[in-house]
Amino acid sequence: MENLRPMERRIIAMRDGGLPSDEIAKRFGKSAAQIERIFQWTAIPRSGPPRQRSPRAIERRVLTLRAAGETHAEVGARFRRSARFIQQVEGLAHYRLGLNLLSSSHTGQPERGASR
Repeated sequence: MENLRPMERRIIAMRDGGLPSDEIAKRFGKSAAQIERIFQWTAIPRSGPPRQRSPRAIERRVLTLRAAGETHAEVGARFRRSARFIQQVEGLAHYRLGLNLLSSSHTGQPERGASR
């Protein structure tokens, strides 16, 4: 059950617990046919979890401007956005960089596409 989505894991656990497909479908608000398709999809091998995304261009630019000493309001004026929006973009960029750092520390390899 590695690399499955939470819903898929719950559906398989319910099936392993002995619930019929129509009862599982009712609990998830899906049709029994959809639940059967999900069972079939989970049998298809996956290459692994999705790759972590590196920061987008706006996130990289916001980080650069903030590192240069500009305030959130000044950066926001450049992008015609509010200071609060720039804070959110900056926070997301730091989050993504942290995820890339964590994932590369497990493998010893830098994350592809992380350095831009």
